[in-house]
Amino acid sequence: MADLVVSLLVLAGIVLACEVARRASARLLSRGVYGACAAELISTLQLCACTHELKLLGDAGVSQRPPLLALALTYGTSVVHALTSCGATCNPSGACERFLRERGGGLSAGARVAALTARVACQFAAAVAARAAVRHMWARGLSDLHARHRASAFRCSSPIGHAPLLEAAAVEMACAFVVHAAGSCTRSLQEKYRVHAVAAVITSAVYAGGSTTGAVFNPALAFSTQFPCTGGTFAEYSLVYWMGPLLGMAASVLLFDKVIPALSVKSTADTIEQKKEK
Repeated sequence: MADLVVSLLVLAGIVLACEVARRASARLLSRGVYGACAAELISTLQLCACTHELKLLGDAGVSQRPPLLALALTYGTSVVHALTSCGATCNPSGACERFLRERGGGLSAGARVAALTARVACQFAAAVAARAAVRHMWARGLSDLHARHRASAFRCSSPIGHAPLLEAAAVEMACAFVVHAAGSCTRSLQEKYRVHAVAAVITSAVYAGGSTTGAVFNPALAFSTQFPCTGGTFAEYSLVYWMGPLLGMAASVLLFDKVIPALSVKSTADTIEQKKEK
């Protein structure tokens, strides 16, 4: 229980520090490319750092007693992150989804690609920074859990070492598809309801796929939390944690932006044709 309390205080401290940084950057930077990159950098750092602490709790079994505690922490962190992210996707798959759905906004194709590249670069930079920051924090031994992790040289293992590679990739793809689909289905909801709906879906996805891959479905987050762990090669991690989420996102965009609208148009045309025949 003492370890859990310390970790909760650490999570609160991470969110508070990142919120201060977000407000400072909003005052100092414009809302253009620099402002967007700063938001991605800070919010992705927050997401990765919080996930590192949650993963440490889960690996140690602290958040598994009872199991509902782990789900509550996942849900609560997802809600807080959504409320504080200030429009940042914090996810290369999410940035690509936004790129595919945008209609230009007056920007040329080259400018849009450059903006996407900058966002993704900031996300991966934040992923690396978060990994270094939490290790520095764990090295201080704020709790017995942190001290034990420091004594093990911050070693961790990846769950994909216990599952067939294609199954693990399919799990990440399915989790990404469900989460992106939830985002598409809830776009018409008010933000205060949408946040909780998407957080519930994320929590369900983590519960369903967590034992197989950790249910990360975020390439930058996986680069921070899973790639340093033993249990797989860089190529295997790339297939599972990068290609899986990207394919899941692409499938969601294809379904909601192409297939469903096409079927809707066809259904409307058939209805009109039937009325004419009558």
